[in-house]
Amino acid sequence: MTDQPLLGPVPIRLPHLPWVAAAARVAARQAAVESFGVPGYGLTLAFPKAAGFAVAPRDFRPGDAQSARLLLSGRYHFAGALLEVGRGGDPWNRPSPTRAFAVELHRFAWLPHLVRVGGPGVAEGLRLVASWADTFGAWSPFAWGREVLSRRVFNLACAAPYLAAAGEPADAVWLADLLARQARHLLRLPDDRAWAAEHTAAVALAGAALADPAGHGLLARALPRLRRGLGRAVLPDGSHASRSPEAGLELLFDLLALDDALHRLGRAAPPELNRAIDRLTQGLRTLRLGDGRLACFQGGEASTAARVDAALAHDGSEGRVPRELPDGRYHRLEGQMLQVMLDAGAPARGVYAVSACAQPLAVEVVCGRDRLITNAGWSERVHDRQGFRLTAAGSTVSLGEHSVLTPLDGKLAEILGARLDGPAFRVETRRQDVDGALWVEAAHDGWVARYGLAHERRLYVDARADELRGEDRLEPVGVRPRPLATPYAVRFHLHPEVQVSLARDRKSVLLRGPSGRGWWFRTDAGEVSIEPSAHFENGTPRKTSQIVLRGVARTDAPTRVRWKLAPAGAAETPV
Repeated sequence: MTDQPLLGPVPIRLPHLPWVAAAARVAARQAAVESFGVPGYGLTLAFPKAAGFAVAPRDFRPGDAQSARLLLSGRYHFAGALLEVGRGGDPWNRPSPTRAFAVELHRFAWLPHLVRVGGPGVAEGLRLVASWADTFGAWSPFAWGREVLSRRVFNLACAAPYLAAAGEPADAVWLADLLARQARHLLRLPDDRAWAAEHTAAVALAGAALADPAGHGLLARALPRLRRGLGRAVLPDGSHASRSPEAGLELLFDLLALDDALHRLGRAAPPELNRAIDRLTQGLRTLRLGDGRLACFQGGEASTAARVDAALAHDGSEGRVPRELPDGRYHRLEGQMLQVMLDAGAPARGVYAVSACAQPLAVEVVCGRDRLITNAGWSERVHDRQGFRLTAAGSTVSLGEHSVLTPLDGKLAEILGARLDGPAFRVETRRQDVDGALWVEAAHDGWVARYGLAHERRLYVDARADELRGEDRLEPVGVRPRPLATPYAVRFHLHPEVQVSLARDRKSVLLRGPSGRGWWFRTDAGEVSIEPSAHFENGTPRKTSQIVLRGVARTDAPTRVRWKLAPAGAAETPV
């Protein structure tokens, strides 16, 4: 690779003014509350009258029989919290243990699991939906807010036809009316450009489920908005605009459900819908690693292999998986058993930044089917763990005690959501694939404003030897750098199932995944340690470990740290 610098002169950047966006959001929210809270507002949602269902949409997400069994016993476990109400109990007449738990509860995240087991599960689902309607059937700011309403509309659209079939004839009428009123209200919420595709897909699915004229009216209003929303949410290479692999997976599930429902109605899907499905499928194939799960980047968890397989079951293509997502800014490097994914982009800004993570140039490494190096896997469902979005929670370089960006807090976070806050920064990359040698060189200037240093990361995969070599450099930026020393840490977060041991030389670490195959991690760093870490799965943190390479960087001279990952027992080569 060339030694030419990736980053040019530091550009002039305009100040970041979150209060401007907050003021606009407060004004829109207040106007909505005043409009929705007036007496008689519910009557405006009642027409045209919904009388029944046309089709039962299919949610392609796999069900979870164990979750259904827990729910039937009165145990609700969401976002790492547990609420026990007993068999036949009512979760709506008592406080939720956390706000994140309440969000999942009101999203009806439990309903798909109950419906999938049939019989007792469907009956319990009908009882819980009726109980919710008795308590929250009229508008309220939280239960009918955007944070929960979109997912509830989707889940109810898929489940309500089955609930109606299991109940009395009158149940079909009130269930259809309940779904129609919520879908209509969702269309009236202030415009949210970030999640417009997800919201309008849910409304369109409700329209497909409901019989005419209610269903036709919802489809007529939702599909044009969906076309516009997909243009913003789905990038040309199949990445989600938030850069979260998991967000792309979930949107693909929603679109597959809508496409299937439209097909069963005998209606042609909009071309934009088919195009988005094709693109998201291609992007998902790139972001799926050798263990069958997703890379954990930018507010997305790894999900499960079964879930990813379900999303790709419709895909008959067997072509080569793209090695790069140029719009999503991800690079994939592969050896024989080795797979490396590099986050080579800046976190999403603005409205999409509520789920972004400040971890530029983070890596994930899978060896065979063993995920060795990963990231925290934080997701937006875990509202109270914002620290896992900081730079130190990613497998990348951090300086001092700071993060490149930090989430908003206080009143601003209440208004705008916990967006990442701070000045924008650049990330530039170069790639070269020649004769079994794969190079990626990336750099970002997120540390320049505070420390005068740019972080460069070079990755080289020797496909024949199945070996990954890395180099992290901290380069002074500016004509007259100030002599200053600052501590740095190069972190490699390990998956919870990885066994790790530090060798006597204090420079080598043996990693062993569930398969039992060993891999040596070696480095020329001055200090190597194994420290505690955490990794999120299904919204719950699991204890794990991290390899940390520490040292001191100067702002008037380059600093270099080299490291290598190779199969245990392989011929030794220098770091």
